[in-house]
Amino acid sequence: MLSYLFAICVRVLVGARPQWIGCKPAPGLRIYYANHSSHLDTLALWCALPRSLRAITRPVAASDYWNRGMRAYIATHGFNALFIERDKDKREGDPLAPLLQALASGQSLVIFPEGTRRAQALPSAFKSGIFHLAAKFPDAELIPVYLDNLYRSMPKGTLLPVPLTCSVRFGAPLARVADESKESFLERARQAVVDLA
Repeated sequence: MLSYLFAICVRVLVGARPQWIGCKPAPGLRIYYANHSSHLDTLALWCALPRSLRAITRPVAASDYWNRGMRAYIATHGFNALFIERDKDKREGDPLAPLLQALASGQSLVIFPEGTRRAQALPSAFKSGIFHLAAKFPDAELIPVYLDNLYRSMPKGTLLPVPLTCSVRFGAPLARVADESKESFLERARQAVVDLA
């Protein structure tokens, strides 16, 4: 129920209108990855998915921001988030372990490979997490997503969104290249998001 209310609120406030450009909604194992410019990014992308896919898709959220107080309740009960520890000094074991477990159980993921929000239209360089996830789950489709206008609707430091029409563009699955280097993969993955801008 809470997730349904979030979906309605996000659509009323910023639209989060889905545009399936290179693929169609499908229940198979997927890793949706997108540019990151706003606190609304996770909700906008997740709410742009059909309700049936939201039930099997887990957004990944930064533990240092989302796993506390009311935010933790919203992330856990509102959109069934997985938390990842970004602070190397606080990590115990593999930080990707919860994501790998989710994929192994057949749940899709929503991730932001930049690692942190940036108030800009195009994504910065990607961190290596998506490369390792892709390597360990070669059957998961890698779906690039471009979140348009959210960096203006709710930039860093604001508490309430400015009502603007935002869209969520889903691209074609990123092709796999045998024996591709990490650097090449990350740049190609980033470019797939840029191409949707």
